[in-house]
Amino acid sequence: MSFKIKDLGTLKYFLGVEISRSADGISLCQRKFCLELLSDAGFLESKPAKTPLSMKTSLSASDGVPILDGSDFRHLLGQFQYVTTTTPDICFPVQQLCQFQGAPTTSHLQALHRILRYLKAHLSQGLWFPSSNSTHLTGYCDSDWATCPDTRRFVTGYCTFLGNSLITWKSKKQSTVSRSSSEVEYRALAQLSCEV
Repeated sequence: MSFKIKDLGTLKYFLGVEISRSADGISLCQRKFCLELLSDAGFLESKPAKTPLSMKTSLSASDGVPILDGSDFRHLLGQFQYVTTTTPDICFPVQQLCQFQGAPTTSHLQALHRILRYLKAHLSQGLWFPSSNSTHLTGYCDSDWATCPDTRRFVTGYCTFLGNSLITWKSKKQSTVSRSSSEVEYRALAQLSCEV
């Protein structure tokens, strides 16, 4: 049995991810996807934000006034989850907002809008995989004890690099409540060790 195939040349765009190749390496970003996202949300003319979430922000289920129709909120969150494919720095705020999909409030919507404004400021940001890279594996982890004001659970985040290339990353609220910050750090380290 034989099949005809067509050579489309070097990969440049696939499922919303732009791929740029050079002698120095490969770059992945979602500039076009983010522009469409900003346009659909009406944020093309908005003021850019330097960070995806304010340091003072501690999201809670009781903050703000409930939104009657949360379908737009959930739709944008789903798109943000896809953007984390090439923009890992929005993982934490997206993870935080995903907890409130069932009953979003106005304060959650403000945090969502801040992520949109952050994406506007960092449209071409993405992942870089240099061609001359070492095979040295490095991992970093961190956690925040009793971060969630509703459940007092902690949030763990980690990332791993192969040479200078970021290859995995995650931000997750844990399923248990820890008794000390030391226990939280050990759990974060255990998760990173499993990832490695």
